[in-house]
Amino acid sequence: MKLVSLYIILFFISLSVQAQLDSRKTSVAIPAVETKKETESKTILPEEKKEDPVVFGNLNVPDVTATGLNTPKKSFSLFEEEFGNPGELYTKQINKNIADLKLTPEEVEQLNGSKTDQYFGDFKSNSKFVNVVYRDHGAVDGDIIQVRVNDDVIKARVYLNGGYQGVKIDLRPGLNKIDFVALNQGESGPNTAEFRVVDDQENLISGNRWNLATGVKASIIIVKE
Repeated sequence: MKLVSLYIILFFISLSVQAQLDSRKTSVAIPAVETKKETESKTILPEEKKEDPVVFGNLNVPDVTATGLNTPKKSFSLFEEEFGNPGELYTKQINKNIADLKLTPEEVEQLNGSKTDQYFGDFKSNSKFVNVVYRDHGAVDGDIIQVRVNDDVIKARVYLNGGYQGVKIDLRPGLNKIDFVALNQGESGPNTAEFRVVDDQENLISGNRWNLATGVKASIIIVKE
């Protein structure tokens, strides 16, 4: 009985001690801290990268665009500025080459063409007509001539090729002057041609060659008796 009473007393003592310990426990309030509003997000751009200078071997070439300098633009020209006409440069070079070769006047005329009218003589004939034929005796390079009889144009433009071509001319009593006028000099030098005059019996009256500059003429006279 005494043992039971002892257990009861110990039970109540333990309850009393536990109540005292729980009464000592106090809650601690942690004050709330107001957070600052988030600042607006900013985009941070990477620092602009500078172009590296162009390097040729050990030579550094600065970037012209980075310096802000404007380089002048100049159009390309095949000829120097002092030659306004390209043909002037070509002519000067040809004249220099001729001077260096020390050619005779006859040889110069062969290269450049005669600048004076050529006369191949006068010939007598009893024919009613003659056939006048002509061709380019040099390289076929686009030589063009005009044919006149007594100053009348009978062939305005004749392109000379390698084969003979021509015109029939009725002879009138007296002088019959036939002119061959060089209208150009082709692509490779003077106007070069060979001509022949044949009567109505197919007899050769005359034949010759010319080397003419542009605008110069070669002439022959047929006298009908």
